[in-house]
Formats: sequence, structure tokens, C-alpha cells
Amino acid sequence: MNQPIQPGRYSVLTARWVHLVMLNYEVDPKVLQPLVPPGTVLDSFQGKYFASMVGFQFRGARLFGIPVPFHQSFEEVNLRFYVRRELADGPRRGVVFFKEIVPKPAITWMARTLYNENYVTMPMSHLDEIGTSSRPTVSYGWEMDGRQQHVSVTVEGEPCLPDDNSEETFITEHYYGYCKQRNGTTLEYRVEHPRWSVWRAISSELDCDVAGTYGQDFAPFLNCPPTSAFLADGSAVQIRSGSRVNSTGDKSMPEA
Repeated sequence: MNQPIQPGRYSVLTARWVHLVMLNYEVDPKVLQPLVPPGTVLDSFQGKYFASMVGFQFRGARLFGIPVPFHQSFEEVNLRFYVRRELADGPRRGVVFFKEIVPKPAITWMARTLYNENYVTMPMSHLDEIGTSSRPTVSYGWEMDGRQQHVSVTVEGEPCLPDDNSEETFITEHYYGYCKQRNGTTLEYRVEHPRWSVWRAISSELDCDVAGTYGQDFAPFLNCPPTSAFLADGSAVQIRSGSRVNSTGDKSMPEA
């Protein structure tokens, strides 16, 4: 069997992720456990397990360093949860994307082909009032089966770095992606970005056919108010190439 290689040997995608709406829901781990990629375990914060609805803007996207015409700026909305991979030198904390919505078919094709991520293509839009109001709203919308849906927050004040031991830091500082592959292995890839400052939300809304979009198991949780909601400012982001992780979570070889 081929030995896994440390993720990050080269950059696959670079972009700026701008104004990330994050609505966070405590979810029964029994719902998440069947979705956990081999070689990882569910990650928790103060004994709670979270799934997050996240909406944001891609800007200046480049694939392997090359700007793709008509695919440099677009929206994304995803539902994700949190895992970690235990290694001798400490855990690698990461996210698992349950479903990702984008408006560009080529992005869907690339993500499915390179990472086996569950991307789908839908018409999308966004509203971004940052810098134009004392209580700005940021909203990301998509259309499914003729129904307009959205995730949004309204914030006030100035963004600031969250405390190291806060829920906001737990949610935002998972720097790996893990995705189960068709052959039963797990792909691990690194997502590089600096720490993000956040605005606290004074209100939030998820208008979504949860059962139709994400399945009935998520409906009891996502149809309730989130346990927390905030807006992250975002930054330049670099998504690195991946490596395979076997079901035991064996260590990767040193990065080239």
C-alpha cells in the first residue's frame, strides 16, 4: 500500500474568503457519528458537538495559480461539523463538509473530482452591508426547487479577535479538511489562513428547507435557534493538496 503523504505539498486553490456568516447548532453526536471519515473522531467544545451553517464570498479565486475566467468571485454556503485526527505530536483539528452550495458548475465539478466533496450547484446571491450601516446585515441566499432560502446575521460594533478558549475560536480555528473517499479512505488537506476577527451577531436567521436540503436527521436541530451566531471578517486562504489517511489514522510522512 502506498504511504500517505503529508498534506500541503502544493497549493490547489487560493482566494480571499470574505465576511463569513456562521450560525452554530448543538447536534446530537449520534447524528454526526455515521458521517465521520475513517481515521478521525468527532471534536467537541465543552462537551458539545456542533454543526455550522456557513455562508461567505470567494474573491480572486485561482486554481493552481491560474485565474479561471468567470469563476473568480462567487458565493458559497455549507453545512459542516468538526473532527480531529489524533497524532503523536498532537491533534489535527478539521472540518467535514456535509454539503456545499455554489453557483458555478465548474466549481462543483472541481471539488467533486479533486476531493470527492459533496458540492451542488444552485442559483445564489448575497447582501453585504458592512461599511454602509451601524447595524449591517450580511446574507447569503440560494434557490432550491423554486424556493428562495438564506442564512444571515446582523451585527454591530467593531470586529475583534475572540478569546483563545472561546466558542468562536473553536469554530473558526480548524485548519484541516477531511473527506471520505469512494474507496473508503479519507483525504486530509490543509486550509491555511490567519486568525479571523469576529463581530457578535445581534440577530440571525436561517430560512431553509432543512429536511429537503440536508435530510430529516438535521431538521430538529437546524430548525431551532442557533446556540451562537457571528460574522468573521475572513482573509486570504490557501487550500493545499491532500493525502490519504487510512482507517487507523496513521501518521503521514514529513511534508516535502
